[in-house]
Formats: sequence, structure tokens, C-alpha cells
Amino acid sequence: MAKFDKKLSAILTKCSLLTEEQKENLLVESERNNQSLTEAILDKKICLEDDIVSAISSEMNLHPINLDKVKPNPMALEKLTEEQCKSYQVLPISKLGKILTVAVANPFDVLILDDVKIVTGCEIVPVISTDVALKKAIKNAFTEEVDTGEQMDQLLSGTDSTGDLQLTEAAEDDELDLSADLKSEGSPVVKLVNLLIMQAIEQKASDIHIEPFERKLRVRYRIDGACQEAVSPPKKLHPAIVSRIKIMASMDIAERRKPQDGKYQMRVKGRQVDFRVSILPMVHGEKVCIRILDSSGLSLSLESLGFEKQALEDFKWAVKQPYGMLLVTGPTGSGKSTTLYSSVREVLSIEDNITTVEDPVEYQLDGVNQVPVSEKRGLTFAAALRSILRQDPDTVMIGEIRDKETAEIAVKAALTGHLVLSTLHTNDAPSTITRLVDMGIDPFMVASSVIMVAAQRLLRKLCLECREKYVPPRERLLEVGIKEDEIESGQFHRAKGCGRCNAGYKGRFAILETMRMREDIRRVVIGGGSALDIRGKALEQDMITLRRCALLNSTRGKTSIEEVLAMTQDEV
Repeated sequence: MAKFDKKLSAILTKCSLLTEEQKENLLVESERNNQSLTEAILDKKICLEDDIVSAISSEMNLHPINLDKVKPNPMALEKLTEEQCKSYQVLPISKLGKILTVAVANPFDVLILDDVKIVTGCEIVPVISTDVALKKAIKNAFTEEVDTGEQMDQLLSGTDSTGDLQLTEAAEDDELDLSADLKSEGSPVVKLVNLLIMQAIEQKASDIHIEPFERKLRVRYRIDGACQEAVSPPKKLHPAIVSRIKIMASMDIAERRKPQDGKYQMRVKGRQVDFRVSILPMVHGEKVCIRILDSSGLSLSLESLGFEKQALEDFKWAVKQPYGMLLVTGPTGSGKSTTLYSSVREVLSIEDNITTVEDPVEYQLDGVNQVPVSEKRGLTFAAALRSILRQDPDTVMIGEIRDKETAEIAVKAALTGHLVLSTLHTNDAPSTITRLVDMGIDPFMVASSVIMVAAQRLLRKLCLECREKYVPPRERLLEVGIKEDEIESGQFHRAKGCGRCNAGYKGRFAILETMRMREDIRRVVIGGGSALDIRGKALEQDMITLRRCALLNSTRGKTSIEEVLAMTQDEV
């Protein structure tokens, strides 16, 4: 590897992709960190993976290949085992007669190519990729080829991957003998469930979906807002998997006809991770959805959330007000809770008494009094809120305003000297006001208590390693709402896909539509104006809408036009 890295560094320096200083530093650093030169370059974003492939292919006069766009031929894959591919760092792509096309990262090592020729009995035609792309492609290629049952057996045979996973809140169940086997850490089902959870955490998934169908069981992870299929266990294991998860979440494992909700906590590599579980009876069995609440990836500063300058200024202004109500709206999974926690962190100080009421408490914050709602014990949002207001709070965070009673108490709290932070499920900022009125709150009370409404969405970020610059049709850009001067100065990119991202996207960022309740808007609300009337007045005061905010980010190359259109509503 070191020998190849030196040759690669010389080629990249010759192509002006690396400076002499970068070359020396990267060689030392990659050796110290036990990683390849390619990995070190991509980690530091010095150049793109395509540039590295292009440089090697030009030097060796060999064809490059994008392994994300190519599916290896099954007949070619039969020529080498997965272990051989990993050992040689090659991947068979296609086979024509006695000619085998093989993707390689190191075309300089003729001994490896000779070994591959001997093992396969074929003439080898190398095409150029990188070690990073090859690792992912080899894993994907053999994941698809191996039978699901066999692959699960292979995964379960290696228990090291789940050694850092430990259930910290065990459920008690004395009714069923089955539970004893499902509680044992040595049980295959326990290992399998731990494996699914560990893989989801490693891939930074927000949810795990376990879905039963007539002839198969499907497992999907939601990563960056999109579901991706994972390796699925055999269908026969479905009842045992569901029972194990029920035990972990303190549910009734004998109940299979009614929906159930629960939660549990695990220690993962030394840190606590919370999980919320929902089980729903389906035609072919019970569907399981596990929400992963990993606070290690939680950013608790408003600046780090990626808001537009105006939205950030509006938000900071709102959280610094002595009293009033700040509402964050949006669909499930749009990052509302993260924004609220960041708002609480912004006002957190030893002088203030801050209390939250949540269902459930997603992330625990030092210095904040957090109350978990429990419908079974009669501790509803409204009941908890009444008690909280007798606890001398300065700031109150309500996880969600769900009914008229909670809304009334929140409004009264905001009018009596408390800063109230909460969420609602609405599509945009103006419609939040009319939603409160529809709940039965007097328009005058709404206008007097609300200081700002923020509508939020999460957009996927384009992968910086592989995003592709292009010039979209001018008419299309004008049609979606981009202005003439922004077309001229814009840097538009689209998703391409590489070994380090998910279909061209990596990570997400928040966009925000903030509407301050200025006097003009208050008059419209008191006068019984519709959401359209409120929206019109807010636009007169230069409110940046969700679509507009998303488009601005597309002109900077942060996300794609396709993502903007998919995640925001047309303003026509």
C-alpha cells in the first residue's frame, strides 16, 4: 500500500492535484492513521474521487469506471470469492469468453494481476477505480449475491460488531417461557436484533423499519430522510424478532392484535442512546418502527443548524424576548425538536428556571427540568403544564400543542410573563396562526401571545466529493422562482453518486421560514384574516419562504433543484 501511495502521490502532483507540501504531509498522515492516501485526500476534500481515477487512468492508459453506476455480471462474480476480492482489492465486472474485465485500485501491482489471472483462468482487462469505491462495491456486490438466510448466518457468526451494544433498561416478563431465550445475550435472535441496531447507528439512520410481507421480511433504514433497504432476515424469524423488541421496550409480547408503543435505552460504545418503538398489526404480521435518538449527533447551537442569515437573526431575537410564544412547525421528521433544544440551550443560564414537558423526553439536557408525559398515569401535556406553571418557570418548552386545552394554557402562560417554546403540525408559518384560531383560541389572544412562527424542513446536502456542476435550462430556473441575477451568479450542481455518499447526497441541513408577529400582521389576525391574508402581509415585510430559502441554497450548490422541488411547496 505504501509503495502504491508514493506512486499515486507522484501522479497527482504531476497533474497539479497535489502540491509538494500536501504530498509529503498526506503520506505521513495516512501512514500514521493507517489509511490509504486516497482516503486521506478525500477526507480533507483536496480533490474529487473522479480526479484521482482520471489521473491514474491517463498515466496507465487504462479505462476508468464508476462503480456506483455499474452492476457486476453474476458470471464474472463467480470467478472470485468475496475474500479473494478483498485480498486482491479487485472486483470482476464482466466476462466475455475468456476475457475478464476487473476493476482495480492499484494497476501497478502486476503480481496481483498475475495471481488473479491464474485463479480465474482468464485474460485480465483492468479498469481503474479507487480503494474507497472498491470496498463499497465489493460489499454491495456480494450482499446482493448471497442468499439472505446464509448471509444472516454469516453476520451472526461474528459477534464482535455488537460487542459495544448493551441494553441498559431490561424489561421484566414472567408470563412466557419464550422470554428467557429472548433475553439471553447468547441467543441468535438477540444477536440479530443487536446487529440490526448497530448497523443502523453506524450508518447514522434515524429509523429502523421491520416490515412483514407474505413471503419475505424487509428491513429498511431511514438515512438522510430516505429509506434504504438493508440485509433482511428470513421470514421465519419475524415473530421472534418482534418478541425480542417487545421485551426490550417493556411491551406485552402476548398482544398481537393491537398497536403498542414503548421505549428503551442502550449503551453504545460508552454512550447512552434512546429508542422509541411503535408496533402496528399488519396483514402478514406486526410491523416495527424504531426511532433512534442518538444525542452524540445532536448539534445544540443555533449557528450550527445552517439557517439563512435573516432566519437566524429572527430566531435569536425571539428566544431573547422576556415573554411570548415561539412556535416551530413542520411535518414529522423535519427537525423541529432539534431546533427547540437548540433554542433552550440558547437561553440556558443559571439565572433562569427552564422546564420542558415532552412525549417522550428525546434528549436529556443538563440544567433543564424535563417532564415526561404519561397518558397512562394521567400526566397529559395540559396537566403537566398546569403544574409547571406553579413551579416558578421563566421558560417553558412544550413538546407539541395537540389540543385546545394545551393551547389555551400555553397562550395564557405566554401572556403572563413566560417565554413558551412549542411545535405544531402545519405546512407553513402563516397557517399556524389560523390553526390556533381553528382550535378555539380567540384571535386577539393569538395575536397578543405569539411573537414568532418558524416553519422548518430538512433538505439533503449534495455530496461534496461527487456533486456535478451543470447549467440547467434558463426557462426552467425562471419557472421555479430563481431570479435573473441569481441565474447569472449561481453555481448549480446535481447529484451523481460515489462510494462515500447515498445516491449523491450526504447529510441534511435545515431551511426555515420565519414570520415575526409585527403590528400589521397582528391587525390582520385580530380582523379574522385568512392564512393567505397573513401570508401576503408577511411577504410585504420581506419574509423568506421555505421554497425561496431552498432555492437560494440550490444556487450555492448546497443542494439540487430536484431536492428543492421534492421538499418544498410551489408558491403559485
